[in-house]
Amino acid sequence: MKSVAVVTGGGDAPGMNAAIRAVVRAGLDKGWQVYGVRNGYQGLITGNVVVLGARDVGGIIQQGGTILGSSHCLEMETESGRLKALRTLHEHKIDAMVVIGGKGAQTGAHELAKMGYPVAGVAATINNDLSGSDIAIGVDTALNIALEAIDRLKITASSLQRAFIVEVMGSDCGYLALVVGIAGGAEVIVIPEVETDPEAIATELRDAYGKGKAHALVVVSEGATYNAERLARYFAEHRGRLGFELRVTTLGHVQRGGAPSAYDRLLGTRMGVAAVENLAEGKKGVLMGQVKGEIAATPLEEVVAHPRALDMRLLKLARMLAQ
Repeated sequence: MKSVAVVTGGGDAPGMNAAIRAVVRAGLDKGWQVYGVRNGYQGLITGNVVVLGARDVGGIIQQGGTILGSSHCLEMETESGRLKALRTLHEHKIDAMVVIGGKGAQTGAHELAKMGYPVAGVAATINNDLSGSDIAIGVDTALNIALEAIDRLKITASSLQRAFIVEVMGSDCGYLALVVGIAGGAEVIVIPEVETDPEAIATELRDAYGKGKAHALVVVSEGATYNAERLARYFAEHRGRLGFELRVTTLGHVQRGGAPSAYDRLLGTRMGVAAVENLAEGKKGVLMGQVKGEIAATPLEEVVAHPRALDMRLLKLARMLAQ
């Protein structure tokens, strides 16, 4: 093997740049030519490929996002799109590729691997919904950003004795909401995995005040049936009966934009280097993740077929602690 490319796909995650830096410098250490693909799979399809040297990735480890850019590329879901991607790789004489990203990015990596191309994935998504890794790049930073916001809101909520909704990211996975809700001491946590009854939420919030709490906090995933907007509307429409309204704070993409934590920088570095090492050893079609504290390789076939399930024991814990 003489060359490797690195691409970031899907939503950005703090720590991706650390992984890019690690791939580039680990590849150079082996004497390989290293390429970067700009704008995700869309850039791979259109041939937007550049050579990367050690200095090109200097000073990026502390930056959020991805210096290569990213995209959600529907064309990559088609056979014709994947053939264009392979054509780009062959034209640049690129022997293998490292794909840094979440479910969509790793699904694309798996499809390329099925076509015989050497590829290694790196788990990077704030949703933490990839099997093959206990925690993905970006999760720690996103949790800490959301937690800081919640801590600040609780001060205002207590001062004014009001109920607040904080909406965090998670279109179909409630991991962020569940963990930050526990860490932030939320009275109610609403996630896509569990059906939500707004009347039950109202009861829990009234009970919180009845127990002498100075505030009430609801943390909700954006993908829940009753997200922040729908919950706030329901409470506003029934304010006369329920007796109070909910103030909404939507964190949105703020959670992705922070400088990566020390944990995410180290995790990205370890996974990036491991991806290069696995390719050098002839291991392909695998995802690099952290399992029980160690960097491990899981076949992409398993990763794509079995999304990481949310540990529902955490929801039971949250309900116990909210008393």
